Amino acid sequence: MNCRAGCGACCIAPSITSPLPGMPQGKPAGVRCEQLDEDNSCNVFGKPERPAFCAGLQPSAEMCGASREHALAWLTRLEQATRP
Repeated sequence: MNCRAGCGACCIAPSITSPLPGMPQGKPAGVRCEQLDEDNSCNVFGKPERPAFCAGLQPSAEMCGASREHALAWLTRLEQATRP
């Protein structure tokens, strides 16, 4: 499955604990990643500085659903369920 163009839910909803360009302390849940451009595309996609977490998060029908809103809600629930 490919990412939905213009979605960016996976760059907003989850927390990222590893450093990434522009966010050396990582990214809190619900905060837009600084590498997400105005079209909701990742500026570090496929680059070595992309965090392993991001590379490991693969789109799926369950996660992405039929809309960006579904993806944001699903990822937010996952973040809450796995919070320490």
